[in-house]
Amino acid sequence: MQNVDWSPDGPAVVLLDQRALPGETSWLTLRTVDEVVDAIRSLAVRGAPSLGIAGAYGAALACALDVPEQADRVASARPTAVPLALGVRRVMTRVDDGPEAVLAEAHAVAREAVVVNARATERAADLLQELHPGPLRALTLCNTGDLACGPGGSALGALLRLHERGALAEVLACETRPLLQGSRLTVWELAAAGAPHRLCVDSAGPAAIASGLVDAVLVGADRIAANGDTANKIGTYSLACAAARSGVPFLVVAPEETIDPTTPSGADIVVEERDGDEVRTLGGVLTTVAGTPVYNPAFDVTPADLITAIVTEKQAWRPA
Repeated sequence: MQNVDWSPDGPAVVLLDQRALPGETSWLTLRTVDEVVDAIRSLAVRGAPSLGIAGAYGAALACALDVPEQADRVASARPTAVPLALGVRRVMTRVDDGPEAVLAEAHAVAREAVVVNARATERAADLLQELHPGPLRALTLCNTGDLACGPGGSALGALLRLHERGALAEVLACETRPLLQGSRLTVWELAAAGAPHRLCVDSAGPAAIASGLVDAVLVGADRIAANGDTANKIGTYSLACAAARSGVPFLVVAPEETIDPTTPSGADIVVEERDGDEVRTLGGVLTTVAGTPVYNPAFDVTPADLITAIVTEKQAWRPA
């Protein structure tokens, strides 16, 4: 699924609105930089690799509209994910060659994501079968399939590779509060692939691991520090702790570009904190006392010593 693309009908970015899934398949046509920034901030497009593609096309749109300086706004729309800023910076190296050259580089970013995803998911699936030769019972958090990463996905893509090989027993998908990317998006992709799965609340994930229901935990990453500390969707750290205590492999599957050598450790990762209404409401309905103060970090940081392997298109890095 190419969920972020360039419109054939003039300068515009088109993307599948992930906020509307699974109830509605809705495509957005973004004709201004403001619309691109809003789509990124509001999670119409999300997932670090998909943000990289959106950033590349957003910068191409800025150049096509003759406002190349606005590309910086796209790059900074969300601070934690590495690929967003990288996608913008890469295509802007062609700015002196004109808008068509910038757009050509954005297309290259999107094409390369398919190759990267294929290599990373194949490597991760092979490693999982080495670690657990029988049919695998896996647990995952958030969404790391086509929607988040472009065609092929990352962590979820590796599990779907196992499904294709007949080596997947079940995926436990955490619902992923507060915006339910697991129950809305991951379950949607698993169902579409015909892969066996069950949905669980986030707080049941560690209990499932401790109860022996999980053979491996797979997650993605938005930023990986130079020492292997990893930022991912809030709730990842508790799963990593539970997996380490129970001796269950904990794998991070992400593009190599997610490893940021300029970030020495997890302590240096800027964690985005989002609007409290994401927690105070569900589907627009208030679920707590109006005006309740909220702590709503989008991500947490998992220390390297809890990670069995970080799998990219180039390597299976065992930071511990």
